[in-house]
Amino acid sequence: MTCFPFIFGRTKLDSLARHSSEVDEELAEIENVKQYTYKELRNATEDFSPVNKIGEGGFGSVYKGQLKHGKIAAIKVLASESRQGAREFVAEIKAISKIEHENLVQLYGCCVEENHRILVYNYLDNNSLAQTLLGRNQSGIHFNWRTRFKICIGVARGLAYLHEEVRPYIIHRDIKASNILLDKDLRPKISDFGLAKLIPASMTHVSTRVAGTLGYLAPEYAIRGQVTRKADVYSFGVLLIEIVSGRCNTNTRLPIGEQYLLERTWQLYERKELVALVDTALNGDFDAEEACNFLKIGLLCTQDSMKLRPSMSSVVKMLTCEKAIDESEITKPGLISDFMDVRVQAPLKTKSEEKTGYPSYMSSTSDSQDNSTLTSGTTTATMTFAASYDHSC
Repeated sequence: MTCFPFIFGRTKLDSLARHSSEVDEELAEIENVKQYTYKELRNATEDFSPVNKIGEGGFGSVYKGQLKHGKIAAIKVLASESRQGAREFVAEIKAISKIEHENLVQLYGCCVEENHRILVYNYLDNNSLAQTLLGRNQSGIHFNWRTRFKICIGVARGLAYLHEEVRPYIIHRDIKASNILLDKDLRPKISDFGLAKLIPASMTHVSTRVAGTLGYLAPEYAIRGQVTRKADVYSFGVLLIEIVSGRCNTNTRLPIGEQYLLERTWQLYERKELVALVDTALNGDFDAEEACNFLKIGLLCTQDSMKLRPSMSSVVKMLTCEKAIDESEITKPGLISDFMDVRVQAPLKTKSEEKTGYPSYMSSTSDSQDNSTLTSGTTTATMTFAASYDHSC
């Protein structure tokens, strides 16, 4: 009997060693990724001092650190018991190691030593949209209409780049307010590529275990586990409406008929009263026609049928008035209440996830048990899914 703990211990160690070796091999194939030593990053964060902690979530903690030559960085330290496994760690590096865009976070490098898994990003001064615009954080930032206008277009351009200019193209899978970070000039940066999928151009979609945030999940993804670029388009549509309205997609403190933002938007659209949804914090200082057009674009992006949703390049053109909005193409959105009868397995909120502050640079759910298959045929139905609510706003 006494040998069992030893056997189990050896099995776990062998498993860790095997995963570490796999990570090392995969990272060796990725070019242009600087390898930091654990000592370097420990020194940069003053031994990962709590004073320098700027974010915390299900995957670990994020610290502000000063690298050699004075460069400031956001250092994402994955917890040893993190739900983000070797696959997600490598996926995040692969997704952004070779791409550069003004509306995407920049990866400086990583650290892989023993059981340490650390990602190093450029530091952004002004938190996330979830904390500054939608949250209760007293940031002091005034989001006037011009600022919101530029943020919407910036995020759209970043997604269009991932969807149409990168090869293989990238589906982010977790577009939401807490994953949109803001630099000192309030320029938006899409962050957190831990759930991203790199899809060969020959494939139509991926069948996968669902991981994401309720309220932003497209119906076909939430119910069938079917991931296409149109799932990101849906999430962007929800985000677009959040930015214009200044409120989260779900707020259970409101009257029942107003708790779900997308449903409220559709109701007001049918009554031709969309302007009533624009954030009252703007005090009427906005272009009403422009704001309503943005809300209509949000509805185009969130249509129940993914085939009817526009591409992100078309979205950019509509936002910048290079392409007209055809209201006859707007149909009822895929509403959360229509598929909430699907059994949802929402993880309990951990103590770390209850904290607010700087964005975590990480997803709130994991895809670590994902047995994805690339396919051009019919997806396998998924009757349950693991997802989370965004508690940051």
